[in-house]
Amino acid sequence: MKLWQKDKSSLKQVEEFTVGKDREMDMYLAAFDVLGSLAHIEMLESVGLLTKDELAQLQTELRSIYRQIQKEEFVLQENVEDIHSQVELLLTQKLGDTGKKIHSARSRNDQVLVDIRLFLRNELEELVKVIQPFFELLQSQSEKYKNHLLPGYTHLQLAMPSSFGLWFGAYAESLVDDVITIKAAYDVVNKNPLGSAAGYGSSFPINRTLTTQLLGFEDLNYNVVYAQMGRGKAERIVAQVLTNVADTLSKLSMDACLYLNQNFGFISFPAELTTGSSIMPHKKNPDVFELIRSHCNRIKALPNEIMLITTNLPSGYHRDLQLLKEHLFPAFKTIKDCIEMAGLMISNIDVKENILADEKYKYLFSVEEVNKLVNKGIPFRDAYKKIGLDIEAEKFTYDTSINHSHEGSIGNLCTDEIKKQMQKVINSFPFTSVHQAITSLLK
Repeated sequence: MKLWQKDKSSLKQVEEFTVGKDREMDMYLAAFDVLGSLAHIEMLESVGLLTKDELAQLQTELRSIYRQIQKEEFVLQENVEDIHSQVELLLTQKLGDTGKKIHSARSRNDQVLVDIRLFLRNELEELVKVIQPFFELLQSQSEKYKNHLLPGYTHLQLAMPSSFGLWFGAYAESLVDDVITIKAAYDVVNKNPLGSAAGYGSSFPINRTLTTQLLGFEDLNYNVVYAQMGRGKAERIVAQVLTNVADTLSKLSMDACLYLNQNFGFISFPAELTTGSSIMPHKKNPDVFELIRSHCNRIKALPNEIMLITTNLPSGYHRDLQLLKEHLFPAFKTIKDCIEMAGLMISNIDVKENILADEKYKYLFSVEEVNKLVNKGIPFRDAYKKIGLDIEAEKFTYDTSINHSHEGSIGNLCTDEIKKQMQKVINSFPFTSVHQAITSLLK
């Protein structure tokens, strides 16, 4: 069944090609399609396009469909084109002509747009909720291991002393910036495109401000042409923030793979969190981190994929945009799974003590020895040259005591300050008001 079908059907090959994976992707949007319709019909009644009785009937049936979706009992029938058609079909079967009125003053274009915005808004909130405990875990491990020194590297060569406190804490603070970018993306998707219809508005006296309030959106996409132009752009912006989180995780994973390597030997994990070899009985492979790295690197290609799919499209709707869903929607589960698996690994990490006691790390302390001379009044360049000559003459002497006290250093991790930064950005999300709006729609 196609809502747009008139007297002729599309060739079966054309139909199969154009539908693609859209039916599968529509199941991601099912609950949000119902929410959009609930707001739409309340607005239709307010402007006289539905009676109060028709509104009440439609609300009852839509809420019933929503409950079916939540219980995973909702099915997209084989002969039905998409989620929008399925909902309208169910309403028409129950309510007759009243069910057919639900599409007044909107197009599938703005219906899909509002579904996607609601879906993306919800997924970004879920992502923040998954990031938060992982952030707290990293901060906890940072404090726990703050006195465990670790070699710091530049160019993968020994550089200066670091610590596991710094290492864990660095990835915690990285997540703060990642969540800041999530908030920016959230602000973009938290605008209401409903009422833009096919992209040029409607001759009906609709009230777009009302649907904005009912759906808990912060504001409108006012210009109806831009509302349609925003499709593809919003997805690309969201994909970029997934990329930011993915980059944090892939870098952490690469570090973990290196540090677990026997030539480093800085960390270890319980055997049940690693994998073995079919012929080498000694192997404990970091497959979890390798797969996190790979999944995240694939996610990092998403913004470019979306950019290329939408390259050179003029304003207005184009079927190319359909493909964005199958690239973007599954990525949310992938990134959340990666965060949760990284959390499992980090919560069970075993950190080696006294790593820097090994003489092979002695040159890590060269800068410490230069600084000691500077503190005695020797100009930095002269101190640098003296220590360099001592190293070349194999006369370098050092001790492993570290006294770094400035903000964000080994001896002053600023864990609480970083926690406050995270709490500030999380508090800036309007999650509470959004939940209140959705709860009111479903009463």
